[in-house]
Amino acid sequence: MKPSVLQLAEQRTVLLDGGMGTELMKHGLSQGECPELWNVKKPETIKKIHTSYFESGSDVILTNSFGGNKIKLASSDLEKKCYELNFEAARIANHAKPKGKFVAGSMGPTGKFLQPHGDFTEKEFENAYAEQAKALSDGKVDFLLIETQYDLKEAICALRAAREQSVLPVFVTMTFKKHPKGFYTIMGNSIHQCVEELEVNNVPAIGANCTVNSQEMVDIMFSFREATSLPLIAQANAGDPVVGKNGGITYSQSLEDYILFVPAIVENGASIIGGCCGTSPEYIKRMAEIIFHGI
Repeated sequence: MKPSVLQLAEQRTVLLDGGMGTELMKHGLSQGECPELWNVKKPETIKKIHTSYFESGSDVILTNSFGGNKIKLASSDLEKKCYELNFEAARIANHAKPKGKFVAGSMGPTGKFLQPHGDFTEKEFENAYAEQAKALSDGKVDFLLIETQYDLKEAICALRAAREQSVLPVFVTMTFKKHPKGFYTIMGNSIHQCVEELEVNNVPAIGANCTVNSQEMVDIMFSFREATSLPLIAQANAGDPVVGKNGGITYSQSLEDYILFVPAIVENGASIIGGCCGTSPEYIKRMAEIIFHGI
């Protein structure tokens, strides 16, 4: 029997994959098109991207289901396909998975806000995440990753929904922005507040992803490690997105600059590390060389 991701993380650094959206755009995903729809329209392309990450050294890849909750899918009139799109996301990822590797069910934010800042209740958020969590679980992912959460209350809604629908481990990563007094989510949640709430809810692995570059992630991991002994997850962006004259998107942090900070991210506490927006299989390959071979 293979060890769980958490057991593996006790033995060595676990390497996640990099950006999915960036790779989809390279393969022709148009602006405004729903990425999850490609799970049924172009499953071989999704499998190809997953395979490229495994071949680059990833221990874990994330399903193409980041925007797969019902509220997010409703913006593309696809909420009735929630179960199908998420189940297919898990099925494709598992088909690409080599022996001994892992698949995480990606659960990103709704893109909306809870009352009084927005129109939604906590129950509506829970309902939006519930079917996604069930589909990913039924599709045999190894664990669920509630990621890129900018509101701690929404993260807890997603967590409750996931646990109602699945017996799988559920990890949570928040997304922060640097401010003069430290790192905060856009809803004003501090790292310490997030750690405290997620620990109370017995989340077995927590961390940060998206928004910040790899240099800023060094400081975020330091703050997390000061506050908790839990396994930490780190997935930094390759800097900020830059829109070119032709509408294409590149990112401000070069590969060489990005990987420069990977050792410090690990040293400051990350036991599960990967990339987020703007990172590619090439980033993961270089991270694997650093983490596993010290190159």
